[in-house]
Amino acid sequence: MPVPPTPAPDSPGSRPARRTVLGALAAAGAAPALAALPTGQASARPSAAPRAVPGGGDLGPNVIVFDPSTPGIQGKLDEIFRKQESAQFGTGRYAFFFRPGSYSGLNAQLGFYTSIAGLGLSPDDTSINGDVTVDAGWFDGNATQNFWRSAENLALTPVNGTNRWAVAQAAPFRRMHIRGGLNLSPDGYGWASGGYIADSRIDGTVGPYSQQQWYTRDSSVGGWLNAVWNMVFSGVQGAPGQSFPEPLYTTLNTTPVSREKPFLYLGGGGADDYRVFLPELRRDASGVTWGNGTPRGESLPLSEFYVVKEGATATTINQALDQGLNLLLTPGVYHLDKTVEVKRAGTVVLGLGYATLIPDNGVTALRVADVDGVRLAGFLIDAGPAKSETLLEVGPEGASADHAGNPVTVQDVFIRIGGAGPGKATTSMVVNSNHTVVDHTWVWRADHGDGVGWETNRADYGVVVNGDDVLATGLFVEHFNKYDVQWNGERGRTVFFQNEKAYDAPNQGAIDNGGTKGFAAYKVADSVRTHEGWGMGSYCYYNVDPSIRQARGFAAPNTPGVKFHGLLVVSLSGHGQYDHVINDTGAATSGSDTVPSKVVSYP
Repeated sequence: MPVPPTPAPDSPGSRPARRTVLGALAAAGAAPALAALPTGQASARPSAAPRAVPGGGDLGPNVIVFDPSTPGIQGKLDEIFRKQESAQFGTGRYAFFFRPGSYSGLNAQLGFYTSIAGLGLSPDDTSINGDVTVDAGWFDGNATQNFWRSAENLALTPVNGTNRWAVAQAAPFRRMHIRGGLNLSPDGYGWASGGYIADSRIDGTVGPYSQQQWYTRDSSVGGWLNAVWNMVFSGVQGAPGQSFPEPLYTTLNTTPVSREKPFLYLGGGGADDYRVFLPELRRDASGVTWGNGTPRGESLPLSEFYVVKEGATATTINQALDQGLNLLLTPGVYHLDKTVEVKRAGTVVLGLGYATLIPDNGVTALRVADVDGVRLAGFLIDAGPAKSETLLEVGPEGASADHAGNPVTVQDVFIRIGGAGPGKATTSMVVNSNHTVVDHTWVWRADHGDGVGWETNRADYGVVVNGDDVLATGLFVEHFNKYDVQWNGERGRTVFFQNEKAYDAPNQGAIDNGGTKGFAAYKVADSVRTHEGWGMGSYCYYNVDPSIRQARGFAAPNTPGVKFHGLLVVSLSGHGQYDHVINDTGAATSGSDTVPSKVVSYP
């Protein structure tokens, strides 16, 4: 998503019998050291007929595991980086895992579709005296296309005291401990447009520099240097105080509901005793989930997962789900001729290395029943060339069950229409189940790459929310032909929203909504009585017809229960303009100087 430059600052559910609940000692106030705690062995499955689809197994050729004695670690990291540095729409998918221990002298540069993670229960179990780096040399110092890469569950001591993580969308930084500072801009302070941090501790200062927007959740920072447009914090110890509109900080002391992403780790049963840890649900949380004894949550052995590898079919995947297995999607590209159907409460679908699902014949890629506690995490859905009505459905139409105690969570699940080739969808993500938590998603109708054009990769709606009491933390939705987000459910909440309207609209008439100039980026249905949003931005860059005007970035019923805090709209270098920020409130953008128009609170 290329954008014009911005000024940098002056200075550079179920089945509890088969899960071990960790953290019981900590809950009782008697948490010993991590090494003395149980490793989360689950009890044996009741005897049954042999499964047609077996659980467990190796993690496939694109999961690369190191331990401190592995020779040539740097050489392997460099080899994959050379392949992936500029492979924005390639098919390579890789995940690096580091066994617990100490590593020295490493610089893991991450390219596209590359993930790096530690295999301990705590980030501090796996320490790297070195860096995990994302920079933008491949794109002449412009970091606005550094998508699809991730770092998780590691402790870093940066060589020069500060680690560089210059990313854009779909590049989560989770469960990390930086024993130093963190620089979110590319070398040279070029354009940057990220990003997301969760459950992480940065001992030093975070320097966004040229980063236009950022969301940080349930973390701890030693300091935060600056804001450009839209910096949002919830549950972050050490965060700047609420100050929108100047500086542009939107700060919530806690996060209303959060449950950290599932992660792979090694138990105590041997070198290949892989398990998946499921962190517990938190309410009104602040700070990290680790560092004071054992993490709180549940553990599943790998035998409870179908380890999906390239070549697996939708039929086999569904058979595994019907047998009661969870899914571990290893790095690869998976073509689907049928919808993957998640029907059982508590099912985990965890992707590694940006595992990618592609519906080939217009089906929905993945559908979740109206059940408790499903966890979807860490994968990419690519629209196929035949138009899908939907790509991801959380709950069926008319879903009505109460999931307040054990919601569905959707974390680091990214959706793309076009870019890697022609793709179409009417609606990308539909959330029908009540109480769903969408924690960091980028839903993107491509503005560059292959198969891109107003009708070539047409997708009318990005995210449609029909369920009640849905929470979005870190919602990135861009470039859709109509509404980017349409919210129909009651009592919805969004903490941080980042949007660009579709660049490629051919003319004013192509985007008009009846008598209204353009579809809002974020539309709350007229029937909704209660809704709230914090830290939300919409930008326009109509590069085909810069004369296009957008009536407003946000549209919502004018009623006391519908509230917004910290809204802004931006015309990027004068390519199109907004008449208002929300409804008929907020000054119009004008000129070509890329200055936001802001609304502190609405109504």
